Amino acid sequence: MSNTDLSIIIVDDLQFSRIVVKTALKKVGYNGVRMADSATEALAMIEQKRADVVLADWMMPEMDGLELTEHIRQRDEENGTYTAIILFTAHDGVEYLVKAFEHGVDDYLCKPPNPQELAARVNAAARVASLQNDLLETSRQLEKTIRNLKKMALIDELTGAGNQSFLMKNLNSHLLEASTRRGGVCMAVVELRELESITAAHGSFVADEIMISQHRRLRRAVRPTDVVARMDDNCFGIIMHHTKFKDYKPSSIERILSMINHRPYKTSAGNLSLTGNIGVQYYRGDEPKIAEFEMLRQAEIKLEQARRDPAASIAY
Repeated sequence: MSNTDLSIIIVDDLQFSRIVVKTALKKVGYNGVRMADSATEALAMIEQKRADVVLADWMMPEMDGLELTEHIRQRDEENGTYTAIILFTAHDGVEYLVKAFEHGVDDYLCKPPNPQELAARVNAAARVASLQNDLLETSRQLEKTIRNLKKMALIDELTGAGNQSFLMKNLNSHLLEASTRRGGVCMAVVELRELESITAAHGSFVADEIMISQHRRLRRAVRPTDVVARMDDNCFGIIMHHTKFKDYKPSSIERILSMINHRPYKTSAGNLSLTGNIGVQYYRGDEPKIAEFEMLRQAEIKLEQARRDPAASIAY
């Protein structure tokens, strides 16, 4: 960071002291210097534009340099930034130095400061602030990347639906709840019969358009609390939880098939008609608990049965 870019605030209740420090800094090229006659004014300045370095007198009325430091550190913590702080004091002695550092001060200069030493200390403080802010930004980017990776690990990028990991995680929790409370869980695996031939004829882009539309149709066909997840290029899994297993009705699956078959899918290759296959496995909470992988396997077996019987389309 160049001297021109550096934002510095000088805080001193004595105007003469402020001007002396500002003049010394301007002589070595620090142009972004603001002056405040109180800690309160300095905090208001920081709210308007953050400072890289704050030079403050230790002894000031209303709020001294140590209290100002605490306010700045609190603000830094809330905003994820770092401000270098140098205190000026007439005190000399190790105990004052220790006290300043314990309160979060970065450096300490006796008054009146030597201009060359002042410039060197400000330069060093600016490097500390720059390094700390770079580390904070790197940490934020890593956290963002981790959040995105976690999201990607559970979300299908194309459709925005949950992926198979998301499906299995939810299936496990629903089965556990059903077995504990004697509810019911319906696991349905849905595919489009003609998608493979459409992909061969029109390409993967058109197939992707269809899968995006398929996800939207399935979401409209089920309850808001039901889980819809994409399992692979052609299959979606749907989890329906019932508080009481007797509430399950096959008509809910028939409604899904009707949504698929009812009207053509609008694509860049034109309107394309497709039909669905659905394999359904139902778990009753009064039965021995079934593992989520076995539940899905049974639904896929039913799907294979539906494939072999074009007239049926649904296998329970």
